[in-house]
Order: sequence, then C-alpha cells, then structure tokens
Amino acid sequence: MLEKSYAKVNIFLKITGTKEYNRNLYHTFNSRFMLVKNLYDTIEFVPQKCDSFTIEGLDIPKEQNIIYKAYKTLNAHTGDLDILEFFYNHKVVVKKNIPFGAGLGGGSSNAATFMNMVKTACNLQLSTEELANIGATIGADVPFFIYGYNSANVSGFGEIIEEFEEEPLNLEIFTPPIHCDTAKVYKAFKENYLKDAKPNAGASYMLNKSIDILNNIKDPTKLNDLYKAALLVYPELKKIQKEGYYFSGSGSSFFKAL
Repeated sequence: MLEKSYAKVNIFLKITGTKEYNRNLYHTFNSRFMLVKNLYDTIEFVPQKCDSFTIEGLDIPKEQNIIYKAYKTLNAHTGDLDILEFFYNHKVVVKKNIPFGAGLGGGSSNAATFMNMVKTACNLQLSTEELANIGATIGADVPFFIYGYNSANVSGFGEIIEEFEEEPLNLEIFTPPIHCDTAKVYKAFKENYLKDAKPNAGASYMLNKSIDILNNIKDPTKLNDLYKAALLVYPELKKIQKEGYYFSGSGSSFFKAL
C-alpha cells in the first residue's frame, strides 16, 4: 500500500484569538488551506516482520516522529489489536520531498495520510469526522489532510473544516534554506501582535475564491498574520522574499499563483 502525502499552502491566515483545549491554550485562526498536488511525500506499508513499530526514511528519532505519534494515538483511541498485529508484519517507509519547517504542513500531511491508510488496512470502524477529531489531538493541520479536500476554509484551532469548491491553482513555491520554528513564530506573535487579534479576522476572505484573494491583496503581511512575527524571529526572510509571492503558514516557504 502506497499513498501520496500532499503539501498545502495557506492562501490567507488570520489569527482570531486563543482557545483552551485539553488544558492547553492554543491560538485560533481563520484560514484557507489549499493542497499542492505537485509537491508530495510518499508513505508505503511494506511487508516485513518487525519487533516493534518501524519507520524508515526519516532521520529523526522515532519518538519525535509525528507518524509514530499518530500510531500511538490511534492505538489509544481505538484499542484495536489489528493495528498492533499489522505493524508487527509491516514497516512504514517514507520518502520525503516536502521540506521541514517550511509552512507546507508536511508532517501533518504525513500523519493524516498514515491514519487514513491504517483505517483502510485495518478496517477501522471510524468515520472521517471521528478520524479527524483524533487527528486534531496530534496537530492543528492534521484534520484538513484527513478530509483530503483540495481547498477548504479552516478555523478554530484547525478542527473546523469546510470544503471550499474552486478550481485548483497552479502554484509555484520556493523554500529558502531557513527552518522556521513554529513555536518561536507563534511566541513572537503572542508577545507582539495577539492583543490586536479580532475574532472575525479573515471572515470576509472565506467567501472569496483563492485567486481573487491573491489578485486583490498584494501585501503578504495582510494575508498572513504570522509573517510579521516570522520577520521578527527571522529578519533575513525579508531579503529573500520575491515580489508577488506570499508567505505560507509559519514559514519559511513563499508561493504565488501562476
């Protein structure tokens, strides 16, 4: 079993405040997520006897891997012994093309793709909504990828997904050699800009097609609230940005519609 794990961009990203979830405080937002169909990782389940859950292709400790976290979370929520049995007989092989720390949702996409694959492989009796709710405990972007919409309005802290029907955009992406730490970017936003956040920020954008939003708003700091925060932490981004490109997520990738 092999599946593509797509990247995404945030056409816009407006922070609306904070919200408590599972005794933690998260930033809430309104955003438009769009899949990038020409940039993806692959995840494959390969038959092999394994003493424990085995991942190949990622040069990070297993315990820090979001796919392993998805595996542990699925086990905890379902208690399905078929999952344990399956991964005693299969390893997970990941081929990465989506860069790390790039605002493209690569890790969240991997987790969501893995969860959808496990649902199929192990015949889990979970609806897409139930799986997305489990995914929300792993990462804010995971539910979007579980639903698999080409384009969607995403709000709350990532758990509210509404498909937005529009033609996919042909997107050009460039990612500078800067790893943006999401926690540091959000910390800078909280310390400098959270006081100005409005609960309905970005609500009007949610009604419009992505191409119209990009054509009408030329200033990338107006479309992505995290860009100003990222510039405080990584000022070199300003020198790298090209005219006509927009900042995705917490960075560091820029994109434009062709």
